[in-house]
Amino acid sequence: MARVALDLSRYERSLRDQGFRLIAGADEAGRGALAGPLVAAAVILPEGFDLEGLNDSKLLTRLQRERCFARIVDRAVAISICRAMPSRIDHRGLHRSNKYLLRRALHSLAVTPDYVLTDGWPVGHIHFPNLAIKKGDAVTASVAAASIVAKVTRDRSMDRYHRRFPLYGFDTNRGYGTRAHWDALERNGPSPIHRRSFKGVREISLRTEPVGGSAGAG
Repeated sequence: MARVALDLSRYERSLRDQGFRLIAGADEAGRGALAGPLVAAAVILPEGFDLEGLNDSKLLTRLQRERCFARIVDRAVAISICRAMPSRIDHRGLHRSNKYLLRRALHSLAVTPDYVLTDGWPVGHIHFPNLAIKKGDAVTASVAAASIVAKVTRDRSMDRYHRRFPLYGFDTNRGYGTRAHWDALERNGPSPIHRRSFKGVREISLRTEPVGGSAGAG
């Protein structure tokens, strides 16, 4: 575990050696889902944060994510969480929504970061020095922390949506396109939290009546 912790901290350690102290990581959850919100999180970890168990949220079990989430929330210098609901994604488009949400999360931090690390591609139009890192959520502590916060926050939202719309199995598929989820969509049509602009959902929505209700806040 010491080797993993060392690997995860190397970007932050290098930046601190250059004089940057408050280093924010940003990541999102729910990008490829057919239903539910897109959630972005920005996290500034304190220097010396215990990295035991920290990893890309997709590589952790639910219990491991919850435990890491609790430690991050307890010790982080600052955390910001932002959501885009399906209607916003349908209107603006997924990629634009994703970049906008990451910018909003970073600019909403209560503490201004000295440097920003993001996963994948450059976010653009942010007012801090920044670096986009391929697979950043697996190799960088700050981005891994952000991925965990975004994922746990979104999973909790999907648990609530499952209670409102139990036909789709959101408690297990989290809105992603499993075979059972597609079958439920074919039988019942899309719910108010499905992304109607997505291929497949759009076609089903044109030939079926939607389930009643409203998406509400995540």
